[in-house]
Amino acid sequence: MSLLPYSLARPFLFALDAETAHEHTLSLLARTQNTPLSWAYCQERVQDPVQLAGLTFPNRVGLAAGLDKNAHCIDGLAAMGFGFVEVGTVTPLGQPGNPKPRMFRLSEANALINRLGFNNDGLDAFLANVKLAKFRSKSGSPMLLGLNIGKNAATPIENAADDYLICLDGVYPHADYVAVNISSPNTKNLRALQSDEALDALIGTLAKRRAELALQHNKQVPVFIKIAPDLESDQIDVIAATLKRHCVHEGTPSWGVIATNTTIARDAVQGMAHAEETGGLSGAPVFEKSNQVIRQLRAAMGPKFPIMGVGGILSGADAVAKIKAGADVVQIYTGLIYKGPSLVKEAALAIRDHA
Repeated sequence: MSLLPYSLARPFLFALDAETAHEHTLSLLARTQNTPLSWAYCQERVQDPVQLAGLTFPNRVGLAAGLDKNAHCIDGLAAMGFGFVEVGTVTPLGQPGNPKPRMFRLSEANALINRLGFNNDGLDAFLANVKLAKFRSKSGSPMLLGLNIGKNAATPIENAADDYLICLDGVYPHADYVAVNISSPNTKNLRALQSDEALDALIGTLAKRRAELALQHNKQVPVFIKIAPDLESDQIDVIAATLKRHCVHEGTPSWGVIATNTTIARDAVQGMAHAEETGGLSGAPVFEKSNQVIRQLRAAMGPKFPIMGVGGILSGADAVAKIKAGADVVQIYTGLIYKGPSLVKEAALAIRDHA
């Protein structure tokens, strides 16, 4: 049980600019994980196991990628009761990302805007941190770990597959699942990979390499494609059709979708401070946009295709609504910043009780 209510820490964090607060929080987690001080934020994991993509998720609430880009805090995040944690996005080479300032709170909307740009220390440092994590040695049902991969900003979009293959090779032995980020609005032209021909080619390339890796490592690691909320209905249909071509023939679906990333739309936050900053908007304003994508994907893909729902979950009721829209499991990020670790347990309990 957590000894420190987040309501006491939040005013101090929110007095700092958003990225500084983010960095201080990660630094504190990294220093205190696996020590007695982790009791400040730890809580018992809700047990609500579900089978998805050949994996057993201890509960249906996970952490979305982007918070712990360099995998420094896996054990600290595990202590918060998540059923699964996704770290990254990692790129083959380290890169600084976009110039600061690049993260902004829109507190009246329970939202954030970021244009970080896949800032990370690179694949080698990322894997070294993943290998240091001790969560798998804990007793009871282990949390699952997702590793999120992307491309370097300097890599031409026509060569993007090369970066994804480098990352897939590196993370495959260490991941419970791999997430392929083709939907960040903060890397130039990245979302073009969601188009029909580009997505078909990328998934085909990844599928071929994954088959080789499965033989090499004697395990099949599911791959989830992370898509944007700013897709037209016909674009979602194209993505669904592409996934069907590559995925549905398998007995146990080992491909899935993470719906969705941040939005570039601003209609829900017009007139608010920072609303016109470029970047991806997350939090409450993306809630219904992501739900719409989930509903259409579920209708197109059928009841067995794995879907992770993410976007705007700030309460247990929001988490249940995401499940009702068609998600199998959910992820939170901005909600954790606004509500604290108690949201993890609240959401997991709400989903369990709803089921």
